[in-house]
Amino acid sequence: MRIDKLLKVLMLIKRRTVANEMADEGFVLLNGRSAKPSTKVKAGDLIELDMWNYYKKLEIVEIPLKGSVPKKDVDKYVNVLEYRTKE
Repeated sequence: MRIDKLLKVLMLIKRRTVANEMADEGFVLLNGRSAKPSTKVKAGDLIELDMWNYYKKLEIVEIPLKGSVPKKDVDKYVNVLEYRTKE
């Protein structure tokens, strides 16, 4: 699955267009490297969201098969390894 779609499906980012822009501007890293919106993600990959107000490091456990994941089930697909706010 594309990284922009995955971020939207897992509700880490509200809209796919925003995920697209974030990746284009370098806020999204995949396995330590800057990711384009079309970059494919697989189970075991590490995603870092280095935003202006927070930093989040995630491990992808499983790729969802359907178009949306209920908020209560997000933990089945992703492990949050690190989360911190910026001042």
